[in-house]
Amino acid sequence: MQLSAFQDGFCAALRTDAPAPAWMDALCAQPGFAVYRNSGRKAALDALRANYPTVVQLVGEDWFFGAAQAYLAVQPPTDGRLMDYGAGFAAFLAGFAPAMELPYLSDVAHLDRAWTEAHLAADAPPLAASWMARQPPEALGAACIAPHPAARWLWCNAHPAYSIWQRHREGLAVDAALPWQAEGALLTRPHGAVQWCALPRAGMAFLDACATGRPIAEAAESALAATPDGAGESLAQLMALLLSSGALCAPAGAEDPV
Repeated sequence: MQLSAFQDGFCAALRTDAPAPAWMDALCAQPGFAVYRNSGRKAALDALRANYPTVVQLVGEDWFFGAAQAYLAVQPPTDGRLMDYGAGFAAFLAGFAPAMELPYLSDVAHLDRAWTEAHLAADAPPLAASWMARQPPEALGAACIAPHPAARWLWCNAHPAYSIWQRHREGLAVDAALPWQAEGALLTRPHGAVQWCALPRAGMAFLDACATGRPIAEAAESALAATPDGAGESLAQLMALLLSSGALCAPAGAEDPV
């Protein structure tokens, strides 16, 4: 037997309670193996709980533990570094029958995941307003700027998932009269700590355009087209928000202090 086949079988036996291959019987029968497997399962469940604290607050420990066990059964860790475990948990909740009565739960989980991704993302200098101010108008419009590696933006189309998430994260009460409407969210990490704010649809369109490599002028057109009735932030206000939150990455040679 090749070493890789043994390693695959060993890992599979650790991750699931399904019957192991016959050649694993002797090993699986050892008491120490069960202890080792249970320790690995507990570590994965603990990591999932740590990575989705807002979901835990909303549903309670017992409900979350049941959902986490169901998720672990279908998506076990593939990396021993569990800080990043649970990338697919929000999508899993969207199809998890017990979560159907909480239609915003999957989007709240997406926001928890966005926090983890922003926290773990690479460092990079944010774009400074002073750099933009020095550019001639034509050059600025043709420039391509990318979202910061730590920037995450999400649009919750059917419910105020961001407001629910934000209030739980900040220890605030959720108003029973909270408007049931679509919301956008922006998470960034400009000074080493993850921060968040509401983001209008125009901001979503601007960042989406920047992420696909389109120049600033085209990104601005996308932002304006996203709010044809003129509602929401003006373009100048939007740029001020994106710059102050560190959502954009400085081009090479533009690392001015923010």
